[in-house]
Amino acid sequence: MVLIRRDPLKRLNIGLLLIAFVLSLFAGRLMQLQGMESGVYTKMAIKQRLTQITLPAVRGDITDAQGQQLAMTLEARAIFADPVMVRPDQRVRIAQTLAPMLGLNQGQILKSLDGASGSRFVVLAHSVKPDRARMVMALSFKGIGMVPEYRRSYPKDTLAANVVGFVNGSGSGGAGLESSMNRLLGGRAGWQRVETSREGQHIPMGEDQTRKPIPGRGVRLTILQDLQYKAETEIAAQVKATGSAGGSVTVMDPRNGQILAMASAPTFDPNHPADSKPQNWGNPVVQEAFEPGSTNKVITAAAVLEKGGVTPKTPFMVPDHIIKFRTKLSDSHAHGPEALTFGGVLAKSSNVGTIMASERINGQQLYQFMRDFGYGQPTGVGLPGETMGVLPPADKWSGTQRYTIPYGQGVTVNALQVASVYATIANKGVRVTPTIIAGTTDDHGTFTPAAAPQQRRVITEHTAQQISDMLEGATSEEGTAPMARIPGYRVAGKTGTAEKVDPRTGRYSGGLYTASFAGFAPADDPQLVVQVVLQDPKGDHYGGTVAAPVFKNVMSFALQSRGIPPSGSRSPTLDIYPR
Repeated sequence: MVLIRRDPLKRLNIGLLLIAFVLSLFAGRLMQLQGMESGVYTKMAIKQRLTQITLPAVRGDITDAQGQQLAMTLEARAIFADPVMVRPDQRVRIAQTLAPMLGLNQGQILKSLDGASGSRFVVLAHSVKPDRARMVMALSFKGIGMVPEYRRSYPKDTLAANVVGFVNGSGSGGAGLESSMNRLLGGRAGWQRVETSREGQHIPMGEDQTRKPIPGRGVRLTILQDLQYKAETEIAAQVKATGSAGGSVTVMDPRNGQILAMASAPTFDPNHPADSKPQNWGNPVVQEAFEPGSTNKVITAAAVLEKGGVTPKTPFMVPDHIIKFRTKLSDSHAHGPEALTFGGVLAKSSNVGTIMASERINGQQLYQFMRDFGYGQPTGVGLPGETMGVLPPADKWSGTQRYTIPYGQGVTVNALQVASVYATIANKGVRVTPTIIAGTTDDHGTFTPAAAPQQRRVITEHTAQQISDMLEGATSEEGTAPMARIPGYRVAGKTGTAEKVDPRTGRYSGGLYTASFAGFAPADDPQLVVQVVLQDPKGDHYGGTVAAPVFKNVMSFALQSRGIPPSGSRSPTLDIYPR
């Protein structure tokens, strides 16, 4: 057999053509990568090498009126991981070691180290104290690092916690002013982008951009630390002593609307909010709605004095109950028909006498006075979660509401609204919008005062003086609150004992009450208003016996600490009985 060999030159040419074809494919792909798609791959490469680090802003402090820190920012560290740098065989060991040191779950750390997120900067823990962070770094785990940041601290622990609030784990306000003023306090975080090698080293000539953080502004409150502490101590002790579900104390300066103390119980420690019940994080002074009871009678008094032709000496023959729309409306204690002046009706807190006086005006007139005093609308204080309460329009009142609202049942309010009513009377009939923010400070400490609160006249100065004189009668021996008297000072005030609707039945069942007392001193030159509320006291539930003593203790401390001298005049004589 004869084998015919192909031409070697022809084989060589075919081989060269094949090689040229393959090389042309590589060249085409190279032109595609380096030419048409070069920008895309360049961006992808840079993205793999870029690391963006958040530069947190310093959060502004919250202080009391005298600059004492209630919330402050301290230096801290964030512990992070670069999953690319962490060897797979070291992940379990790192997680087991860091979990107890950082107070984290081991599985949570393992998930962060697996690199599934694609990021080379995964934060494992925020707000780590510097000494603890140094201990972590001393372990020299490859791929574990730290960056500076800040943590929130509350040096006074529970003091004013329900006003100040707290900052949550993400660095944002979780409650109180920390929440409602979060943008102002928090400032604006910055960032830094740096280019790193696969080994995590910074590339000196690589991309390096920075946006500097803008510090937050500090907030100065009108609260006085010592008075706040006294108010908190007194209300906490009385809540415990009476078995109440909760309570609050509000102290105001009626002349400028400043809130000098706002205390509530139970409370919480903002340094460890998770250790307390979430329902204790709120501020019941503005967030809790309740029926005011007899403290509301001062508004009825203002309305009938100005629109009903009534004077403090107007006589009424007052039985212990009255029937309206087949409903029996009674005084707190049974008594025979009693001749009382209108001043006596207020001093003895007669529901029936108040109803009789309220018949001298119509429902729309009473409704308008309640609106003018601030019911059914925000107080203007600007605290988060405030309830406006419920004040139905007069044409929506039921038959019995027309007679129960004058003595404070059938309408709901918050404690600050009631305090503002008494501040208006104390301020000669001029309502000043309550305020708790004195101003703000920048990172250099420059103070900018808050805008002056709005003022408007609600009742005449003459009417305010008449009501003040009658309220002094309420703290006399023949009134409902002799336990509110303070030796050397003239005190004007009013008790409140309101039956509460049982949430299980939707009716007044006679077992739940709101006990309160609101008043001001010195009555001849009012400079302080104190309002006390106790919810669901067990046993004795009258405002004159459970709330008035708290008023006395807090007011006495406030008068002395502020250096307010004793009254220079005697209380006016109030005719409780007609002559």
